[in-house]
Amino acid sequence: MKKVLLTIAGLDPTSGAGLTLDLKVFSRLGFYGVAIPTSLTIQNSFRFYQHIPLGPEFIVEAYKKLKLDFNFAGLKIGLVGSLKTLPAVEKILQDNQHLPIVVDPVFRASSGYWLFDQKHLNKFIEAIRGRVSLLTPNLPEASLLTGEKIENLKQMKIAAQKIFELAQSPCLIKGGHLAGKSFITDLLFDGQDFTLIRKKKLAEDVHGTGCFLSSAILCYLARGQTLASACQKASQLIDKKLRHPLRISKRALLNV
Repeated sequence: MKKVLLTIAGLDPTSGAGLTLDLKVFSRLGFYGVAIPTSLTIQNSFRFYQHIPLGPEFIVEAYKKLKLDFNFAGLKIGLVGSLKTLPAVEKILQDNQHLPIVVDPVFRASSGYWLFDQKHLNKFIEAIRGRVSLLTPNLPEASLLTGEKIENLKQMKIAAQKIFELAQSPCLIKGGHLAGKSFITDLLFDGQDFTLIRKKKLAEDVHGTGCFLSSAILCYLARGQTLASACQKASQLIDKKLRHPLRISKRALLNV
């Protein structure tokens, strides 16, 4: 019998990111995915234009009705969308403490559009503190969470430790934004040990890599893999996908 994974994230009409990509990754790795949208968006593969956050009452009711029907094996939280949504997300996290939960903190679109008011990042941390299995910020997101600029591996380690202290949760900082490197280093800190995950940096700009990685990590955790193993396997999988992307839009998409 297939296990069921729940994604709570924004709706990307390109299906190159957000909950539609999450569902494809879940299916690709043998799970049945169900989804609750936090936000409706207007975007294409290369630009974000607008998002309309959905109310917390909608999110909670959608969750309750799914919960009546499915037994979840894990949860992924992506775009929260607004401060008003946080209590709904917190309630769902509290209800699923026994499950693997991966949070991919989405605060700003790559085109520059703000998706979550940075003045309320402390509220975001409060909502997830001690309730998730892993946070997967990229370098700009890690910088926002810590208030520190990150330009090298040493600073990544300091940031990962600080995020762990703030969120009381393991942290995987994605190093793709580091300048001048021929390889990418992602850094996992589980509260005790660091794990470095390295891969060759590819020139291709592909939409949705963060969503893919976090969803794949959840799948491997739901299979019973350790945190380090899940992160490494997900990284290997996305590396393969990045070498053969879909070229059906102005910006390349992941061929899930």
